[in-house]
Amino acid sequence: MGLEQFEIVAVLAVLIIVAASYFSSRLGLATPIILVLVGLGVSLIPGMPEVHPEPELILAVVLPPLLYSAAVNMPVMDFRRDLRTIGSLSVVLVLVSAFAVGALLWAIFPNLSFAAAVAVGAVVSPPDAVAATSIGKRLGLPPRLLTILEGEGLVNDATALVLMRTAVAATAGAFSFWHAAADFFYAVAVAIFVGTVVGFIAVRIRSEIDQPVLTTAISFVVPFIAFLPAELAHASGVLAVVAAGLVTGASGVRRLSVADRNAERTNWLTAQLLLENGVFLLMGLQLMTLIADVSHDGLSVWSAVWVGLVVTVLLILIRTFFVIPVVFAARRRRPGYEAQARRFSEALDQVSSDERFQSHPRGERIERWLQRRRADAKFYAGNGLGWRGGAVLAWSGMRGVVTLAAAQSLPTGFPYRTQLLLVAFVVALVTLVGQGGTLPLLIRLLGVRGTDEEKARRELSLLLTEVNEAAVGQVLANPELRRRDGTPFDPAVLEKARQMHERMSDPERRAHDEDPSRAQYPELMQLLLDAQQDALNEARSTGSYDSVTIKRAQKQLDQGSVRFAGI
Repeated sequence: MGLEQFEIVAVLAVLIIVAASYFSSRLGLATPIILVLVGLGVSLIPGMPEVHPEPELILAVVLPPLLYSAAVNMPVMDFRRDLRTIGSLSVVLVLVSAFAVGALLWAIFPNLSFAAAVAVGAVVSPPDAVAATSIGKRLGLPPRLLTILEGEGLVNDATALVLMRTAVAATAGAFSFWHAAADFFYAVAVAIFVGTVVGFIAVRIRSEIDQPVLTTAISFVVPFIAFLPAELAHASGVLAVVAAGLVTGASGVRRLSVADRNAERTNWLTAQLLLENGVFLLMGLQLMTLIADVSHDGLSVWSAVWVGLVVTVLLILIRTFFVIPVVFAARRRRPGYEAQARRFSEALDQVSSDERFQSHPRGERIERWLQRRRADAKFYAGNGLGWRGGAVLAWSGMRGVVTLAAAQSLPTGFPYRTQLLLVAFVVALVTLVGQGGTLPLLIRLLGVRGTDEEKARRELSLLLTEVNEAAVGQVLANPELRRRDGTPFDPAVLEKARQMHERMSDPERRAHDEDPSRAQYPELMQLLLDAQQDALNEARSTGSYDSVTIKRAQKQLDQGSVRFAGI
């Protein structure tokens, strides 16, 4: 393909992605499903050239920024609270699915070793959460369900790719369970370490650069800075990227400026839109290429299709039966969490009223620990996983482009390689279109609803009031408040700042006096904004409020900061 042809294809792909994203809500389908179907239709046009994307292009170039972007926006508090469920789905379920599918393929294909069959099982095991979360957000799924789906999508790719690499290596020699297990845990531990270090260093460097364009440019290479060292150390580069993204999301709000975060958010949303949807379009375009490859090798296309359908049914059954005990265990623990919340509330009241405890060197740390544990218990008690949510979770097992890219990365001499590639494509296509296309209907039939908007508004108002009162108490009511040069603020400036602070949401009512004391306003207002941010960070760290409420409050503070910058 020449340069001009490549440019035409790239422009058409972007236009198709934009159009599919725009019309997806009107058609009632998730954008990935529309793009896969469009790609399938285009691949059937006579004379279309064969599409042979390099699997490394997806696994090493496209996947890291996609996972990083999702991890940065993942509330760490929610991820921690549902880590047990996320770990079960993204690690245990992937392993169970891989070995079950491997056993099935081993029985069907006579010349396929068990290790090779498990490698293929690992390829089709990880669900792609993009379609499920896009549908869930549009239909208003509860935040906890969305967190579980997004968290599963962040981690399960790493589990599947590490398992696939271990199984492929086992095909070349004697298989040792303990050696494979050691390799697996090594890959996970090193990846988490590398990603955490890269995330902290990147945020520290970016916080010292007061230019949003430059800090955003650095953020674009952070996924690869985490991915490459982990891969060179034979660990999971994908998991390292996820760890770096989680660290950046958790610490960036404290260390990066509003302008830096706004610029990064906008640019990453655009990159995520193009990369994420581009690979789904590419997935659909590969249909005729895969069929041609299977026929060229003298293998049966229809055999691959029916095997893919059988594997799809097996994966759906495994996920369903796996989710049932997860939901049942969560329901059984709910009364216990209600009792825990009461005990922690009583302990916190006792600690808060004890002056001797308040003067203890570790009193503040213990009080914060009690607040966090009480918030966790209240979260579990008030956000249970019912059978309706479990049904949505079980049906959200759509496979995507990672499945197809991982299948294409299988060694060239792999037995039945082209046929197994088509099997993986059938699994991805049927689950994405079949399950993804019917998921909205299932959500409506079950009546699954998200957070009550009226309750959410009340909680946001309460949080903003708490943040504002903390800022006023820390700054305006502080008798020892001083300017940077040590001189006191003018009383008239303090009064006007209090008034401006109360009506920051109404830019038309701002005062623009020209008196000499106005030079003190920026300094004082910045102190107020910093105090507000400190109070919001405290609420975020204790988990006292829902992550959606924290996010909305952060958006309002950021907007206030941007408006103040224009004063």
